[in-house]
Amino acid sequence: MNVINYKFTMIDRTTILDRFIKYIKIDSQSDAESDSTPSTHKQWDMANLLKAELEEIGMSEVSIDENSYVMATLPSNTDKDVPCIGFVSHFDTTPDYTGTNINPQIHENYDGKDIVLNKEKNMLLSPDYFEELRDYKGQTLITTDGTTLLAADDKAGITEIMSAMEYLIQHPEIRHGKVRVCFTPDEEIGRGAHKFDVEAFGAEWAYTMDGSQIGELEYENFNAASAKITISGKSVHPGYAKGKMINSMLIAKKYMAFLPDNEVPEKTDGREGFFHLTSMSGSIELSNLSYIIRDHDKSKFEERKSLLHKIAGQLNKEYNEDLIKVEIVDQYYNMKEKVEPVMHIVDIAKKAMKSCGIKPIIKPIRGGTDGSQLSYMGLPCPNIFAGGHNFHGPYEYVPLESMQKATEVIIKIAELTAENHSNK
Repeated sequence: MNVINYKFTMIDRTTILDRFIKYIKIDSQSDAESDSTPSTHKQWDMANLLKAELEEIGMSEVSIDENSYVMATLPSNTDKDVPCIGFVSHFDTTPDYTGTNINPQIHENYDGKDIVLNKEKNMLLSPDYFEELRDYKGQTLITTDGTTLLAADDKAGITEIMSAMEYLIQHPEIRHGKVRVCFTPDEEIGRGAHKFDVEAFGAEWAYTMDGSQIGELEYENFNAASAKITISGKSVHPGYAKGKMINSMLIAKKYMAFLPDNEVPEKTDGREGFFHLTSMSGSIELSNLSYIIRDHDKSKFEERKSLLHKIAGQLNKEYNEDLIKVEIVDQYYNMKEKVEPVMHIVDIAKKAMKSCGIKPIIKPIRGGTDGSQLSYMGLPCPNIFAGGHNFHGPYEYVPLESMQKATEVIIKIAELTAENHSNK
């Protein structure tokens, strides 16, 4: 068990639960095929609700821009010149699994055994498969009904930021500097930071509340790119095809065979990178392969991209034609490079967790986060746990107590930032 004592928490569980359920009931799925921002009109429903709620709890400078980015300010209540900090979460949910008509199930005092998500579909959330469930025995788990995702990614994070701001407003005896918050669209399709106005946000650093299990504190992530491989062929009647037909699908097979078998997501962990085939389509005349490329090490990341071009060159030489074209687009980079020079922001988060009875779990993110892009935009931005597990599918769940503790961590970070500055 990571937390020393869940029972004694200053954050009201009913407030957290009600707020979270209200948020997840709003369908805010993003769409990678759309060019607009937000990528779906229904994300505006969530953005407008959040703007109204920020105003209702008493936040200042509440705004929403033409791209649905919602920002607000908690003014400083100390006469010290405390750095302005920020907290960020996204309100879209993944397009990979439906988030329409979410019907959460509340499991009080979890007994550590199998949870029946959906009797008709024979779906179980079992600790025999998801071993970390045993860590939450005795707690309150919020799960799906087996037909949708839960949207804890990242409506748990939004719940925690909103609840922390409300608590700080209601408890002015807790001294803090200026705190900015921002709720963003389209993070799940890699665009959450694309139109984030860092200058308008005005914080010296921030934290994304978008991690998983309680205690996670991350300031390393993958370097990431997407790759599209287009393979041309020649279609000839099969009865007369000898020496004439070029089957693009068979060339695609050769291309894939050049890539290392073990460097795929299902066979790697930690800081190990991979090539991930995300989609493929083909006919004799045209085949398409789509990959994502990931590596924590920048030099290995560049080597992976070079390998894709090298394979294409070899096969083009073999066929004596330019049949294969490779298009690679960088998506984001490892935020470690931008956070290490200001490691005190990680130290504050670590101290806040320990003050709340939480053991920090510092590990690299095997994925991306808005914090990565924001760090390269001039806003150093480590990632903190939001509490959920098994994101992007029907086995997603979040312990209510983890959301309570994440809320406490936000409050403590604001308090410690003011204290640390006062002691200088």
